[in-house]
Amino acid sequence: MDPLLIVAEWWWLAPTAAAAGGVGALGAVGLRRRARRSGKRLAVDAARHDLKAAQQSVAERRMELKLARAEYARIAAERAAGRVSADRLAGARRMLRERERDMKAVHAEVRVRRVRLSAAKAVLPQGSAPRPLERLRAEHEAITARWMRYETDPALQISYPAMTDVRQPATAAYLRAAGRANDLRREVGHTPTPAAFSAYRDAVVDLESALEAAEHRARVLAGEAPPTVWQEAAQDVLSKSAEAIDQAAGAVSAAFAAWSSRKRPRDDR
Repeated sequence: MDPLLIVAEWWWLAPTAAAAGGVGALGAVGLRRRARRSGKRLAVDAARHDLKAAQQSVAERRMELKLARAEYARIAAERAAGRVSADRLAGARRMLRERERDMKAVHAEVRVRRVRLSAAKAVLPQGSAPRPLERLRAEHEAITARWMRYETDPALQISYPAMTDVRQPATAAYLRAAGRANDLRREVGHTPTPAAFSAYRDAVVDLESALEAAEHRARVLAGEAPPTVWQEAAQDVLSKSAEAIDQAAGAVSAAFAAWSSRKRPRDDR
């Protein structure tokens, strides 16, 4: 068959295939957009936002580290020429070590953010399951309800008065964290962006940590030191005792060796 006739007969296949591919791509984009509008992917988008921010921090810290190294090399050369003091060189060295620690910290943060992104993808809600923002609000409400028990239960008020005493630093810290979490909850309700969700999520984590600290302090003031505190104290005492015994044994051994070395010449005579 003439090639021109083949082209003329089957000319419609290419546009149809292209259209089908385009429809498939548009369908995938549409599904992704609907998932974003429904809030299903909010945790994933927030985790991806955090990862990008951490990667940006790596780039910034890398530049700061390069500058610190260059500055240290310059001051070291100036010191070799006798034009700067040893304190100036020591300060530049401390700055360089600090920048190196910052670099390690941001690299670790990137690794953590990658894990969180993978975890968020793994728990994408299916069907009518609660959306990430709904789950986060539920966690926030559970923490608040846990705190309110100390406000409404007379027995807890008597047992742990520090939990409602704003003069206690741990209690005051919890109340500040609660105010911040409430503010960010309102913000994310108006604009549920990945950045707003990320900030609200971190505030809820901080709120739970603050409540844990306040409860621990209240139990300590009530004379109910948790077992872990006693275990840590006992372990610390044991380790210090062992270290003291080693030091004493070393001192006795050194003293005996010194006495023997002084005594030996007299015995020879």
